[in-house]
Amino acid sequence: MPDNRFCGGSGGGRDSVYIETNRILDSCRDRDCFENVRVFLTDFGNEIIEHTNTVRAKKACIAWTSITLDPVQFNKGFYSVTIRFYVKLIFEACIGGGKSQEFDGVAVLEKKIILFGGEGSVSTFRSTPDGDGFCAEIKPCCQEKSLPTATVEVVDPIILDTRIIENVNDCCCCCCACDVPDCVVGSLSGSLCHDFDDRKERYLAVSIGIFSVVRITRPAQLLVNATEYCVPDKECVEARRDDPCGVFRTMSFPTAEFCPTSFPALHEKPGFDKPHDKGGKCGCGC
Repeated sequence: MPDNRFCGGSGGGRDSVYIETNRILDSCRDRDCFENVRVFLTDFGNEIIEHTNTVRAKKACIAWTSITLDPVQFNKGFYSVTIRFYVKLIFEACIGGGKSQEFDGVAVLEKKIILFGGEGSVSTFRSTPDGDGFCAEIKPCCQEKSLPTATVEVVDPIILDTRIIENVNDCCCCCCACDVPDCVVGSLSGSLCHDFDDRKERYLAVSIGIFSVVRITRPAQLLVNATEYCVPDKECVEARRDDPCGVFRTMSFPTAEFCPTSFPALHEKPGFDKPHDKGGKCGCGC
């Protein structure tokens, strides 16, 4: 914040203050590979699968995630975290005559981990702006055991494989189509097909890789050093609508978007020997 200032000058206005925040008690990172997960399709998608052998996945994104915490018995302070990802996928299939057809579906992925979340036996009640008036309606309060909060961060899924499986008995499913939330179904091109029995000789399956970070937090009161913040000196400038190119010229060039990620050195890749030193010089991309 180069254009902002702090009250009290240099070294002034500093004090120790109490804040209420969420403290991270435990966390982990993971890379999960889900193989041959059945994709729930619409009636239109199922019809395409019955008449094609060539399908590829074009895009995948997480449409919804549900997280459940359960205390681990005989291990106080530890919780089993069940995470279910609802992945929306867009496919393309060859339907003959050199034509292709797009359709979508949902794959449901589930993982379970155990993390430390501490113990809490207090009940927390907070005031609400519209519930504490003089004539406010009295609502019943339910006392519950204090549970921690689980947070999951995940990048877009990576599609590793797409195939049509002929044997329905090999289905790797953690739920059925009726368990998919309505908000996920509403993002599809049609309703999911619930008919999945022995009359169906094949189904679409995908293998997906997911990178994720999971953490468990609890409310905490902390004492921190703080500096009083004042009104910034910089004024807000409205963009000129009559000169859009002028606004564009003031934008910084996105250099990072054009730079590929760092590539591992040759000697770090499996199957290669460490190269000989050539005078400390290297080519582009070092």
